[in-house]
Amino acid sequence: MAKAPGLTIKRVVRWYQRPLHSYMLSGGTRAIEIAHRRWGKDEIALAVTCELLHRRVGSYWHCLPEYEQARKALWTQVNALTGRRRIDEAFPKEVRENTNEQEMFIRFKNGSTWQLIGSDHYDRTVGAGPAGIVYSEWALANPSAWSYHRPMVVENGGWALFITTPRGHNHAHSLLEHAKTRREEWYAEVSSVLETKALTEGQLEEAKAEYQALHGLDAGRALFEQEYLCSFDAAILGAYFGAEMSRAEAEGRIGNVPVDPNCPVHTAWDLGKAVNNPIWCFQVIGGKPRIVDFYRPESDDLEQWCRWLDDRGYHGTDYVPHDILATEWGNRRTRYEMLKLLGRKPDRIPLVSVADGLQAGRVTINAATFDRGRCSLGIDGLKNYRREWDDELKTFRENPVKDWAEHIGSAFRYLGLAWKAVRADVPKPVAEPKWEWVGLPDGTIQGPRIIDLINARTRRREQAW
Repeated sequence: MAKAPGLTIKRVVRWYQRPLHSYMLSGGTRAIEIAHRRWGKDEIALAVTCELLHRRVGSYWHCLPEYEQARKALWTQVNALTGRRRIDEAFPKEVRENTNEQEMFIRFKNGSTWQLIGSDHYDRTVGAGPAGIVYSEWALANPSAWSYHRPMVVENGGWALFITTPRGHNHAHSLLEHAKTRREEWYAEVSSVLETKALTEGQLEEAKAEYQALHGLDAGRALFEQEYLCSFDAAILGAYFGAEMSRAEAEGRIGNVPVDPNCPVHTAWDLGKAVNNPIWCFQVIGGKPRIVDFYRPESDDLEQWCRWLDDRGYHGTDYVPHDILATEWGNRRTRYEMLKLLGRKPDRIPLVSVADGLQAGRVTINAATFDRGRCSLGIDGLKNYRREWDDELKTFRENPVKDWAEHIGSAFRYLGLAWKAVRADVPKPVAEPKWEWVGLPDGTIQGPRIIDLINARTRRREQAW
């Protein structure tokens, strides 16, 4: 229970929530809870926050994938059982100094503050930084948010709590695996409905039947297992490249892919500003694409973007969208002209339909190898690049979800349309010496040296790789 001046807030903590609750209240600083739908993740996270903000005066944030989602999911949502707003149940008005409805901000009587934010605008969070932060639905959030906030939390000696249901083998799964290896620093738990018994068998069967009615037998079962059994194996529903990325993982084509210094590194852009301008870096060797690097700028400085590429020696062709001739970035020059002035080699990709671009992307993923380390954010983006779901029509729309992964997927569509044009970059095979011996007039015999034949065979194998 949380204690405020003259008030004690009583909480009901379910038995399966107690380990996480106890860890956080005993001074834990890092926790990830992978839990089934209706586990009460936000409920217990808010209870923990209310307790801790009364113990230590500071700023506290609750981050959802999107800012507007935060308003609908928490700020204005009403508990159907009590008829009260969830936010009022979590933070009774008696402990508040004031409440800003527009900014979803609360100031408490003890001096602490709490605010809802969105990972889609993580770079707008300014100030001294939080003493504690909750990432709700972390699997759908922009993973760059934690990278941005982490130094603030560390500087403040604060805590971070990640709560979510699974969404395939993306950044939430990676963070869970990391936490499992750092038990002295992290609390990590996967809590399925089979363990909590929070729902009856009848309720589970009803939920599964509804999913299968909406999405078909196989997809519906996969979604049910993801939402209630905490399975990471199902691809994200509606993902454009889900099956292809799963196949690339299964076939071992996501791993260590070194940059070949003998071939140029080309780039594919989705021109925009900062986080809306991801850049894929690739080579074409042996007639196949090798995705060797990925860059997503954190600023609007085009020179900085180009410097990042130049510093890594990536001087191949820059494949850019057809609308590069538009004048942007605050001057009269076109983006094409600006890239040329900065020493880059832009090449416009012909305008094609989104459907053709998606198909080119799928074909490319099926042929490509990816460097897991340098391309980790881009790989997660490809797995999360998905179509919108229409709740009224109970079907997927053709347009993508407007979130952090959208531009990553769009840039890869351009890569899919571009890479076949650079097959000429593959080094030409070195002619192998012939196995011929010639008798000379002086009676000697001339032919290839054994060492030459061995070297030629070695070069052929390297080119094939």
